Amino acid sequence: MKLNKTLSRILDGLILLVFILFFSSAGFQDRNTSGWYQQWFPNLNGSTIQDITFLDSLTGFAVTNANSSLQAYILKTTNGGDNWNINYTYIPPYTNWKFIKIIFINVNTGLAFTDDVETFTTTNSGLNWNIINNGMYPEDASVLNKDTIFIVKSNGSNGGVYRSTNGGINWTRIWTNGTSGNPDKIYMYDKNIGFTCNVASISKFRKTTDGGFSWFDINLTDAFLDIKLEDSLIGWKGSNSIQKTTDGGLTWFLQTPPNVSSFIIRSISVINKDTVWLGGTSYISIGGNYYGVLIKTTNGGTNWGYQIPNLAIVSRRYKNVNFTNSNNGWAYVDQGGVNDGIHTKVGGNDTTVYTSINNTSIEITDYQLFQNYPNPFNTRTVVSCQLLVVSNLSIKVYDVQGREVQTLVEGKLNPGVYEYIFNGNSLSSGIYFYSMIIDGKVLDTKRMMMIK
Repeated sequence: MKLNKTLSRILDGLILLVFILFFSSAGFQDRNTSGWYQQWFPNLNGSTIQDITFLDSLTGFAVTNANSSLQAYILKTTNGGDNWNINYTYIPPYTNWKFIKIIFINVNTGLAFTDDVETFTTTNSGLNWNIINNGMYPEDASVLNKDTIFIVKSNGSNGGVYRSTNGGINWTRIWTNGTSGNPDKIYMYDKNIGFTCNVASISKFRKTTDGGFSWFDINLTDAFLDIKLEDSLIGWKGSNSIQKTTDGGLTWFLQTPPNVSSFIIRSISVINKDTVWLGGTSYISIGGNYYGVLIKTTNGGTNWGYQIPNLAIVSRRYKNVNFTNSNNGWAYVDQGGVNDGIHTKVGGNDTTVYTSINNTSIEITDYQLFQNYPNPFNTRTVVSCQLLVVSNLSIKVYDVQGREVQTLVEGKLNPGVYEYIFNGNSLSSGIYFYSMIIDGKVLDTKRMMMIK
């Protein structure tokens, strides 16, 4: 009997010890959200990551700017970013020198572009890097294969679109707009189809269908910080909005983003026509802290949601998002010299939180909400709708936080077409939403952009 009591007391003590250890460790647990874990870079002596690319689930490369000691780096990982090693160190001629982009065509062949006259090339997966002095000072680059490369530069009499057909050794200017209005961003989908823009001059959005020899304007009011096509027809572009095309970029329509602050898209990763990830300057405020978010759709843009990958870092943006398949993806913090990132092997968080503003895409026979005109607009725009039956109608306008800013109409109306003026004179520039509400139910929501 005494032996049983002694064993019972020992067992009770062990259970208590387990509980103590469990609860005492709670304050030290990792604050990454489900599905993501944090990754770090080595000490880069003040250099910050400028661009990252992954070839597969294990192999990736990154490039930096120059630090105060005149060192710029190419880094490589072979275990999915859990460890990064300095692959190459370059001594640039001045401190504001930087790598701007790194692109790999296959596991062996890659190019690293700078904003100066150097292009770095490798044919053995970074074991050796060769320097080509191109004399170009590019602002962006797009690579089709080991031979065919495009770069753009916007400034001065040398501005325009340049092409190399021998891997960056020689360059030919194949198009220019003259001394102004030249592009600073370029994306080539294939040897024929491509897009350029000038971020500073938002009206200069152009497309080519003949490999860059001629470009025609696309009448849009914003440029792109990133653009990706899934095929020759379907694609997305992002800046302070996200837009989708289904006709190869001739027309674009606005997507409804989730309720996040400072929605600016800097990076797009397309897994397929349904699943797209966005990275940029977007965050959620929790308890007075700002946590960067990633934006995601799983239905081709009908709905966009957000994920908070990491509650351990207070950061407002993930500049670079890169998925090699539906499970393996990375995103890296770009703020205040921080070189941190997050990685998922399971496709991110288990759930995605969608915006509270309903963007219904069902067919509505008795009611129709039309796109406002003009759009974008300065301070005034017309919102119209059609009713086929007597209805209790309300049209409300919301900001990107989902806060109601104006009611355009509220009451019982007979069948007919109605027009209402939205006056945003007292509001700031940005994205707004307007919803048609019938008998207290939101039936349709559309998006509009005010630019003062």
